[in-house]
Amino acid sequence: MTEYLEPTPWDKRNFLIDTYQLTEYSEAALQQTSETEGHFTLKVSPSADTQNLVKYGFYYVDTLTEPVCSRSRLDTVHQEGIQFSREYDPEKILDIAAEAFSGGRFHRDFNIPDYMADRRYRNWVGDLMEQDQILALHFEDKTAGFFAYEKDKILLLGMHKDFRGRGLAKAFTSACVEEQFRITGYDRLKTSISPSNPASLNVFISLGFRLNGAVDIYHKLNGSLPVGG
Repeated sequence: MTEYLEPTPWDKRNFLIDTYQLTEYSEAALQQTSETEGHFTLKVSPSADTQNLVKYGFYYVDTLTEPVCSRSRLDTVHQEGIQFSREYDPEKILDIAAEAFSGGRFHRDFNIPDYMADRRYRNWVGDLMEQDQILALHFEDKTAGFFAYEKDKILLLGMHKDFRGRGLAKAFTSACVEEQFRITGYDRLKTSISPSNPASLNVFISLGFRLNGAVDIYHKLNGSLPVGG
């Protein structure tokens, strides 16, 4: 039964229903989603024929571009007073995560209540803290943000609302990228950004990142969520 469906337990705990990602885009895989109750994610090329997606009840939720940058291409922007630390108040990091990522694909999914989408980000950040994959960003003696990474991938970069709109985005992002180059030793980093977040995308491009392709993301809900859980 699960030949084409890969369980995603990190999503199941948030939505309280079985969740899966499809391992391939074929009619047999799509048919299996009609025979299984749950919430499904499928990533396809933007040039893919989507006729069967509509036929089997999938709906578009987002596109993810992949900006990449080599160490030599990074255009650094320095800002005095930026510091990184693995010592931080977890609740402050979780508070930033709760309100900084309101435009993600699960927030855009009309079948997912906002509180469930918020919970998914908080739990993901909680996991990353446990795995020591988060660094707090301190500025003016305050926790101004954080970034999360895994090997050569920039996973998340969040700024506290009090530090947005102050012209610090480029300096903060530049500092995070430089720090990840330093601590991981990789010569090339990548990240994923939705075109629905042009401010973030423009910051990365201004620092020397170049787009390296994109994928469209579709969801499907077969069954119902226990709303209120």
